[in-house]
Amino acid sequence: MSEAEWAAFLTDTVTPRFPDGLSVLNVEGQTREPSGRTVRERTKLMVVVVFDAPAHQGKVREIIEAYNSRFGQHGVFRSEQPVCAGL
Repeated sequence: MSEAEWAAFLTDTVTPRFPDGLSVLNVEGQTREPSGRTVRERTKLMVVVVFDAPAHQGKVREIIEAYNSRFGQHGVFRSEQPVCAGL
């Protein structure tokens, strides 16, 4: 995935679902393919903070499905953590 492809995905798929904002970090990652081979790659870490996580689960699933389909991925790591955030 090129930076242009990522930017388009962010604009077309992610931002409409989370228009209030999010953070994206460039990171080095590794994954195990279904074949068992370990692959190291540059990847993206996206952080979205919401105040009602259950209400947003459908949006997150849609983003994951769109990413897998668009970029031919076999999986996306997702983690939810409660946080204490103030404005």
